[in-house]
Amino acid sequence: MSDYGHDLLFGTFVTPTAQAPGQVVALAELTEAAGLDLVTFQDHPYNPDFFDTWTLLSWVAARTRRLRVSANVLNLPLRPPAVLARAAASLDLLSGGRFELGLGAGAFWDGVEGMGGRRLTAGQGVTALREAIEILRGVWDDTSPGLLRSDGKYYRIPGMRRGPAPAHHINIWLGAYQPRMLALTGQTADGWLPTLEYLRSPDRNTANRLIDEAAVAAGRDPRQIRRLLNLFQVDISSNSRGFLQGPPEQWVDQLLPLVLQEGFTAFLIGRDDPRLIQTFGQEVAPALREAVARERATAGTPTGPARSSVALAKRQPGIDYDGLPTTLARQAVEPGDPDYDRVRHNYTRPGSPALVLRPGTAAEVADALSYARSQVVSISVRSGGHGISGRSTNDGGILIDLCRLDKVEVLDRASRRVRLEPGARWGDVAQALAPYGLAISSGDYGDVGVGGLATTGGIGYLARSYGLTIDHILAAEIVLANGTLARVDAANHPDLFWAIRGAGGNFGIVTALEIEAYEVDSVVYAHLAIDASDTAEVLRRWGRLVENAPRELTSFLSIYPSRRRTSPLAQVTLVYARDDVDAAQAALTPFLEIGPVLDQQAQLAPYAAIVAPPHNRHHGQGIENTHSGLLHHITTESAATLHTMVHSGDVLAVQLRSVGGAVNDVPRDATAYPHRTQNFSVLAATSPEHLPQLDKYWAELYPQLDGMYLSFETDTDPKRLLDAFPEPTLGRLRQLKATYDPDNVFNRNFPIPPATPAGAGKETDHAD
Repeated sequence: MSDYGHDLLFGTFVTPTAQAPGQVVALAELTEAAGLDLVTFQDHPYNPDFFDTWTLLSWVAARTRRLRVSANVLNLPLRPPAVLARAAASLDLLSGGRFELGLGAGAFWDGVEGMGGRRLTAGQGVTALREAIEILRGVWDDTSPGLLRSDGKYYRIPGMRRGPAPAHHINIWLGAYQPRMLALTGQTADGWLPTLEYLRSPDRNTANRLIDEAAVAAGRDPRQIRRLLNLFQVDISSNSRGFLQGPPEQWVDQLLPLVLQEGFTAFLIGRDDPRLIQTFGQEVAPALREAVARERATAGTPTGPARSSVALAKRQPGIDYDGLPTTLARQAVEPGDPDYDRVRHNYTRPGSPALVLRPGTAAEVADALSYARSQVVSISVRSGGHGISGRSTNDGGILIDLCRLDKVEVLDRASRRVRLEPGARWGDVAQALAPYGLAISSGDYGDVGVGGLATTGGIGYLARSYGLTIDHILAAEIVLANGTLARVDAANHPDLFWAIRGAGGNFGIVTALEIEAYEVDSVVYAHLAIDASDTAEVLRRWGRLVENAPRELTSFLSIYPSRRRTSPLAQVTLVYARDDVDAAQAALTPFLEIGPVLDQQAQLAPYAAIVAPPHNRHHGQGIENTHSGLLHHITTESAATLHTMVHSGDVLAVQLRSVGGAVNDVPRDATAYPHRTQNFSVLAATSPEHLPQLDKYWAELYPQLDGMYLSFETDTDPKRLLDAFPEPTLGRLRQLKATYDPDNVFNRNFPIPPATPAGAGKETDHAD
């Protein structure tokens, strides 16, 4: 026995009494308010004095924001594992990855049998539990092919579809006391969840040994199994000076050996006492964390995640996994880890990185970058993971995933100053700003991350009214290639501040942005479905109306070639950025004349509702090949070329977004995004097998284009740099690149080559 090195968890074991519903929920909310990590509830469905535990878990998850929830422990004989798996994944997804699964083989058999459950012996219960765990994990594994089937003795699954996958790896913690259950814990579980009062010290020693031996025999590292402990006979105000019967400092002294000598790293108090819960969270937990950290530093205790021999065998050459800084090790994901399939891909393309780092602070981002540079492998950076170019993942390299940097703060309502971290999703930003009556134009899809969009441009539903997202950035915090953290704004590093607004991914890793939001609450949102048989005419009419519309109106038009339909379909989105319904109607009505209307909808809606955060799981499901360009006007020639493209059958979609308006109020040299005279962004998408045909049609359209919107282009040929950054912008960026990233560390997404130092030889052109 020893310290297994897990981070410490603290929580409560609340009685789910149905006689006092307000009290039960209030204690759960207090658990979160006190800074604790986890709330748990016993599960006795046959007891009419208790709430149904699953319903209670769902309600509490909805009433809290950070708190993890779990049963302690769930009654398996009355909860079929296939249904339980779906319910667990659903709650985990709805709560943002906050559900854990405390699970038991069964007890109180008279009650179970009375409700129609099957009475099992202790041995039968262990076998049934083993089968159930296999089914649970099989349902959650939606990457395995085919239906899930199980021909168990107690649970038969003839064939069911897998999924949904939960938001995170749901830990299965077993309530175990007898040797066979302890062995099962070591072989398959993520944690052991006993109650202290049921175990004497020698019993704890024996149980830990049995778990460890079973883990080793199964090819696991015993450190993979967390040891949790329920504590019932506790009293913070007692004068008896017994075990956990006294002041907080005594608790720390008495719990410390349980961590360092017996390996317990989660403590759940089982008394419904508000004062005790508050003291436990605010005094005991932080003091014990500090004491454990001090002892671990002295002893050199490993604290990173433990991995099985199978997982270790999946490590890839060229990476010094054991040299990973301790600040990063706990959140790192390797190819053999349970969370790997959730973090390896982006939305557009699949990936197989050798290591995924998930820093949670700017300092950890600097550590991650320094470590990644020392490994001499490709480095990718990801905020939300929608990057159409696909460069926010890689094969065999290191991925720095900013998902944990996701805070949204209103710094000053009066000046509308908002601070965003790059891993936040724009849908979450909209939801967070809505109570203040504020909004930020940010594309059209709430699952997109802040970092990529807000360093490239940001053509959103409010663009013609308020401009690009980058036009409202006031300051940024960025980790540079040399690992230093810089704050940039108009007064500090103004040259770098200019560059990151349009070409930010080339100069560092942005860890926070301060943005001026706008006074926007509700908007008028309309949608039209148009028969686009005469695609060219639909495009010309739409383009003319957009240019003549008041700048409160922004519109997107997407055309999908016919598949089952007899003609192409145009989907037109119109957003009027004020809640003036009469003015909106006057602006929107002319668009009913752009073509035969198949469907129309219009409503006054909160801005946050039209960019709701779906939080899709990314597995390379997006369109792989797109081309992007900018048009001053939709001319007869450009409309005809797009018409031919749509009717060719070689493209999946063509989309145009209106810019102009406030976008063009900004001088072209004010930011590194220089395209301030065009009125439309155009994108065409296809599948890999049709890319040569799309290239041909795009070559015909190309002479009519002027510029390119970087985020919508998958062709990263260096020759396209001048489309994104026409001179003198590119030359200025290259000079700055030589200053801030001379080694071209940030070279994945349309890399800008550093300018060659004077006297170092012939200057290479932008295509080198």
